Amino acid sequence: MTKADLVEQIADNVALSKKDSEVVVNAVFRCIIDALAEGDKVELRGFGSFRTRKRESRVGRNPKTGDRVDVPDKHVPFFKPGKNLKNLVNSE
Repeated sequence: MTKADLVEQIADNVALSKKDSEVVVNAVFRCIIDALAEGDKVELRGFGSFRTRKRESRVGRNPKTGDRVDVPDKHVPFFKPGKNLKNLVNSE
């Protein structure tokens, strides 16, 4: 499912125009992104939770040349599905 498909399904289910549905979807995504950027956790009961995890610095390799490359530490987004979501996916 793409973002456009999600917008279309929301428009059909809630009787909104596609333009209004797109505004809602963008607002939800922006809120999640902003919260994660501030280091907050986003929990959607029954669906799952979004948070960031810190990856420590490490030494990697350039696959083309084989040279060693220092990869700095960074924060990456992480999603943990909720119990209800796991059950729904596994029941089908």
